[in-house]
Amino acid sequence: MLVNQEKILQSLIADNLVSDPDSARGRLLRKAAGLFRDKGYERTTVRDLAAAVGIQSGSLFHHFRTKEEILKAVMVETIRLNTAVMQAAKNAADSNREKLKALVRAELESINGQTGEAMAVLIFEWRSLSEASQAEVLILRDIYEALWLDVLNALKEDGSLLADPFVVRRLLTGALSWTVTWYRPERGGLTSEGLTDQVIAMLGLPVLSGRG
Repeated sequence: MLVNQEKILQSLIADNLVSDPDSARGRLLRKAAGLFRDKGYERTTVRDLAAAVGIQSGSLFHHFRTKEEILKAVMVETIRLNTAVMQAAKNAADSNREKLKALVRAELESINGQTGEAMAVLIFEWRSLSEASQAEVLILRDIYEALWLDVLNALKEDGSLLADPFVVRRLLTGALSWTVTWYRPERGGLTSEGLTDQVIAMLGLPVLSGRG
């Protein structure tokens, strides 16, 4: 079952957990994600960020004190949004196998969809954060990862999954993240649903709906 991502986004905005994409702060974070991915965090200047949203460099600091705060906000808001989407997708599924399928599809869509740039920044610019900022992001990442491990552990316990859940999740993290380099559904390839089914089959789980 597909979840209403717009409804989830609006709820997070109302709770001040993520920025409204149409706000000045939201536009800045979106442009920053693209620049950090394309140029790298270190090579992206405050002037680059300001020019991308059409403001003076000093105006950036009405929203953030430092460039690193912008980087951290890109990561934090991305994790919050995707965690909420994945939690909703998991809750809407009935069986453990369907819950895993929902998580795989949601992550594929986050990596290859509107948060793809920010997800890439989260992976490749992690070391650019200070230790204090890394600690804050890790708390959120652990919540995100717990969604996966809860389902994978349940599948392990009922005998549906033979491999170690932690190892499976680490392998899935790399495999799903790498799809951004080759997955092109707009060229007539696999749909998101089809690719999700391939991932589930690769894990040795039945593709057809069933209890698990």
